[in-house]
Amino acid sequence: MEDYKKRYLRDYLKRTNTSLENYIKIIKENELRLRSCYAETIGLGSDEFVKIILVDSAFIIEVLLRYSIAEFQDEHDRIFKKPWMLQDVWPDLCLLENQLPFFILEEVYKPDKISLPSGHTEKPSIIKLSHKFFTTLMHLEGTETKLEKIKPENVAHFVDFLRTLYIPLNPRDGEKFKSLNAPSMTELHRAGVKFRVASSKNLFDIHFNNGILEIPKLTISDEIELTIRNLLAFEQCHCIENYPNDYVITMNRLVNNSKDVDLLVKHGIVENMELDSDEAATLIKKLADGAAIVQKKFYFADIFEGLNAYYGTSWHKWKANLKQNYFNTPWAIVTFIAATLLIILAIIQAVCSILQVR
Repeated sequence: MEDYKKRYLRDYLKRTNTSLENYIKIIKENELRLRSCYAETIGLGSDEFVKIILVDSAFIIEVLLRYSIAEFQDEHDRIFKKPWMLQDVWPDLCLLENQLPFFILEEVYKPDKISLPSGHTEKPSIIKLSHKFFTTLMHLEGTETKLEKIKPENVAHFVDFLRTLYIPLNPRDGEKFKSLNAPSMTELHRAGVKFRVASSKNLFDIHFNNGILEIPKLTISDEIELTIRNLLAFEQCHCIENYPNDYVITMNRLVNNSKDVDLLVKHGIVENMELDSDEAATLIKKLADGAAIVQKKFYFADIFEGLNAYYGTSWHKWKANLKQNYFNTPWAIVTFIAATLLIILAIIQAVCSILQVR
């Protein structure tokens, strides 16, 4: 990728009609701030450090630009014109260890110096470029309303940006949970709980009301595992709220085996693109590896409490069993009604016979 990165830097210099020295100066002026963003001391000299930051910054900006504005791609494009190359690039941009401080991307990005192709009137900000890139590739549609509230100076890097997109727009407060033991999807089904895919595109908008469990759609893939693991790692190091952490714990409790995944797929809650049900169940269970349980402030505590209360009511299980095993087809209903009528008629006949004897 190093050769590709240098070619993208060259193209970015041409696109902005700006000298290499000018961008080197920008990085140099921010070198101390850049170094302070990393936990470990970077054992590189100033020139080498500046070179790496500049090459990576220009490469990322060019990738975002070419993805957003297809006219910027040419027939010899090393990333976009070769099958699956982009699939190798974008997951790397989500890795916590690969992050560049977001502020330097904004410093290097010069939209006013870029000439747009015909048909394009707005020069997108680095926030909008990042949003279009990640939301399309990661199935994060429906997050446009959050853009107005995201300020570049509050974004640490891409992982932080993605976490901001994932968390609910108006999150509820976490509560202290009584028990993290929760029935699985199969057990809830046997208790008569109905499942619906939530209209919300936000993964964390899980709700349980009146026997209906609503869960936003989750697309199962290797990419979602990578993304959530990096969100978890970042959150555990830098954040007070535990949205991804509590989400994977909740899904871990709901899914025990392939039958649970089949129920999620059946109701449109899970889109299983690449794996069979057993593999998908294993992936969902693995997401919770390393997740930390904070009893005093668990985001889905009310969901767990509601599910446990519903599942613990015998009437719900009895009614569901009757419906699922005896009223599950029109013929079963007819048979049940006919049998009931026969019993009633037999009772009436018996009563009449007794009365006649008297």
